[in-house]
Amino acid sequence: MSETRATAPVFPPGRYGRRRDGRRRLAGPIIFAAVIAVAAVALSFRLYSQYGDPDYDAQIVRWTDVTPTQVTLDFTVQVPPGGAAICGLRARDYAGATVGTRTVTVQAVGDERTIKASEIVPTTAQAFVGDVLNCRAAS
Repeated sequence: MSETRATAPVFPPGRYGRRRDGRRRLAGPIIFAAVIAVAAVALSFRLYSQYGDPDYDAQIVRWTDVTPTQVTLDFTVQVPPGGAAICGLRARDYAGATVGTRTVTVQAVGDERTIKASEIVPTTAQAFVGDVLNCRAAS
C-alpha cells in the first residue's frame, strides 16, 4: 500500500501578494456597529425631546365654515392639569398646498386635562382640510 501525504502548496515569494493568516478580524465591524447604535439612540432621544412631548397631544375634531377666506377648526388638546398650550394650525387646499396658518394659545379651565377649542384660520384661497400641526407648552 502506498501513502500520499498532503502538503501545503508553495508559492513564489512576492508573486501573489500577502497571504492571510486565516483569522477573521471582527473588532472593526463591531466598533463601527456600536458607534452607529449609540448615534441612533442619541438622535432618537434628541428628536423625542424636541417633538414627542406626550403631555401635549392634539387631535383635530372637524373643520367647518369653509370659505375662500377662512376655515374654522375644532380640535382638542391634552395638557397637564390646568395647563396651557401653544398650537400651530394649518389650512390646505385640495392639492395639499398650505393656504393659511395660525398660532393660537389655549388654556385649560380649572384642573381639566382636555381643552376643546374652536379657532378660525384665515386663508388665501379655498381650503379643503385643516390640521393641527403641533402643540407645546405655553411659555
